[in-house]
Amino acid sequence: MKKYFFTLLAGLYSVIAQAQPVQVVKGRVTDTESQQPVIGANVVITSLNPVIGNTTDTEGYFRIENVPVGRHSFKITSVGYDHAFLQEITVGSGKEVELTIKLSESFKALDEVVIKAQKENGAPLNDMVSVSGRSFTVDQTKRFAAAVNDPARMALSFAGVATNDDGNNQIIVRGNSPKGMLWRMEGVEIPNPNHFAQEGSSGGGISALSANVLGNSDFLTGAFPAEYGNATSGVFDLKLRKGNNEKREYAMQAGVLGLDFAAEGPIGPKCGASYLANYRYSTLAVLNKIGLNIQGDFSNTFQDGAFKVYIPYGDRAVVSVWGLGGLSTSSADNEDLKEKFQSNRGVVGVNYLRFINNKSYFENTISYSATKQSDDFYDKIRQTNYQQDFINQALRISLLYNYKMNARNTFRLGVIVNHYNFNLFDKDDEDGPYVVKVNQEGSTELFQAYGQWKHRLTSTLTLNAGIHAMLLALNDQSSIEPRLGLKWAAAPKHTFSLGAGLHSKTESISTYFAQVNIGDNRTDELNKNLKLMKSAHAVAGYEFRPSASWRVLSEVYYQHHYNIPIGPANTTTPFLLHNSQLNEISGFVTDTLTSDGKGRSYGLELTVEKSLTNGIYFMSTTSLYQSKYTGRDGIERDSRFNGKFVQNVLAGKEWKVGKNKTNIFAANIKLLAAGGNRTTPIDLEQSRKDRKTVYDWSKSYSEQLPTYFRTDLRVSYTKNRKRTSSTLSLDIQNVTNRLNAFNRYYELKNDRVKLITQTGLLPILNYRLEF
Repeated sequence: MKKYFFTLLAGLYSVIAQAQPVQVVKGRVTDTESQQPVIGANVVITSLNPVIGNTTDTEGYFRIENVPVGRHSFKITSVGYDHAFLQEITVGSGKEVELTIKLSESFKALDEVVIKAQKENGAPLNDMVSVSGRSFTVDQTKRFAAAVNDPARMALSFAGVATNDDGNNQIIVRGNSPKGMLWRMEGVEIPNPNHFAQEGSSGGGISALSANVLGNSDFLTGAFPAEYGNATSGVFDLKLRKGNNEKREYAMQAGVLGLDFAAEGPIGPKCGASYLANYRYSTLAVLNKIGLNIQGDFSNTFQDGAFKVYIPYGDRAVVSVWGLGGLSTSSADNEDLKEKFQSNRGVVGVNYLRFINNKSYFENTISYSATKQSDDFYDKIRQTNYQQDFINQALRISLLYNYKMNARNTFRLGVIVNHYNFNLFDKDDEDGPYVVKVNQEGSTELFQAYGQWKHRLTSTLTLNAGIHAMLLALNDQSSIEPRLGLKWAAAPKHTFSLGAGLHSKTESISTYFAQVNIGDNRTDELNKNLKLMKSAHAVAGYEFRPSASWRVLSEVYYQHHYNIPIGPANTTTPFLLHNSQLNEISGFVTDTLTSDGKGRSYGLELTVEKSLTNGIYFMSTTSLYQSKYTGRDGIERDSRFNGKFVQNVLAGKEWKVGKNKTNIFAANIKLLAAGGNRTTPIDLEQSRKDRKTVYDWSKSYSEQLPTYFRTDLRVSYTKNRKRTSSTLSLDIQNVTNRLNAFNRYYELKNDRVKLITQTGLLPILNYRLEF
């Protein structure tokens, strides 16, 4: 009966549709744990009056016709399942909207009155995440001021996250080095997905990810579930959406950062298969080719692409083939230096998902990835040269088995095998004749295994327990890592959470093979037996949701780091004596290291957030933290990333404009204040003698630069026609043109210590067309 009622309402809206653009909203509703279809679920658009919707068929699919364009909220209900809510869903006239919705089974009798834990907006997609995790949408990467379609830059607005460089999207999570970040796509680890990335880093100048192919994804900042390994600071768990399997759709985009083209559509006649592809080419490269050089002595060019092919086999199996790749080059030739830096990367994978029965499934993934970094640098003033050529390849096989025993218990087991091939070369003549820092070719393996158990003790109390194991074959270093999470919905608006776990991380392969000078013109690979860096996390959280669109979340955490690479016991080198790998951004180290260091970070975070409803959204995130390390000298110091506080305020407003109020004008603002970068004082006299910057490492990171302030604005206008949607946007980064301090160095030419400032006002204009 409900289905006929929804059909009648849709028919009434079709009459209205003649006066304004409408679109199709479709998707699938599945069980959270088993991924089986939920039959007969009601999907209702609550933002319309009267509401419209539809029910799911025998495969869990639904389709709602003639949905007016605009922002909409959804409520999803089904007998025997907890309710779910979706907000901030953008419906435009250019593309159909496809939703993936998961419901958690209720195990209470139907006539019992109980408090139910409901799937709320912003909750992690991975239901085994108990603390320090949230989902984010592609729309947020487009809408947030200063995000410019980049998930990493968008995440800088979340609690616990900071950065220290306007020109780089490295993210510092809870005062930890960006090296501890894990990037995953479609369930497997991928190389750093950023252009102009350096060896061992997790960020870069420009993201190689495209908003045209990304789906809703998760971002985690601590106490990860057992399936996540080889990470100590944060996790980006990215998903690619599947293409439209019913009609062909296209998107074109032109802006300062690049020219994009995306296409998607069905494969074959009504089999449910689809393709999705995107390609982007650097705008600056295009201008250079037609003779317009606006970069001066520096030239930065890049291109990237991504795709996904989705092929279902009956109702029991799905094969997905996907990939991501990017090429980037930075070159310069002026009176001071000549350099050509290249950073290329790519990954391709095949996923096979097979449902064994209505309680269990397995998913197998095979992926191959490769990165190539080369750098040829010549300092014309000091007449020194630096050459580097790193090639890293990885073949990964991931096996996952998921079994939902009943509404209370779900088990997940997995094995991941990583086979690495590497060809590494690095040399320089900074301190005399050419010194080779690494020259190695070979292979090794990293083995991982995990088990997870989700146990719902009551309808409001959920336990997530598991264990992760790692073994690096290169040096037989291993780790057994217990994980535990607890979530209690004490009342309809109040949720408490706890999480704890041990996490470990390998060093970059190049660090293990660094050729350290041991005298008499001999070198040795002294870092080959470094232990896995480990970090123990403990988190407690409280969430209050006064309404469906508002939430207040606070978390307190403590992290203990050990097995940190530091200088050897007998070192007298100031840098090795007073420093630690907890202060590094990239991963290639040529010094002798031993795994004797330690550190800690702790803090308090507060998020006040209103999702985009009634044309308004708001988010305030406050992070108060301390980040410490202890080096070879045994003294605990502030780490390089101990900014101590970060305060973000984001807000936005949308107005419906035009004759039929179907077009949207939007304004967004972001205000940021954060503790300045920490830096090590420069020894001016020694710098003059050595004719280069020499730091006083006995005072490592004892100075803090001025507080970082920045204001970003974004304005956009979206026009919805009958079959197309176009958006013109302008992002103005650092509106006040404040030149925030970045670091100091010794300028040989003028014999002075010079302050390096960060990016000033930067406008980014963009036009997007969907059809």
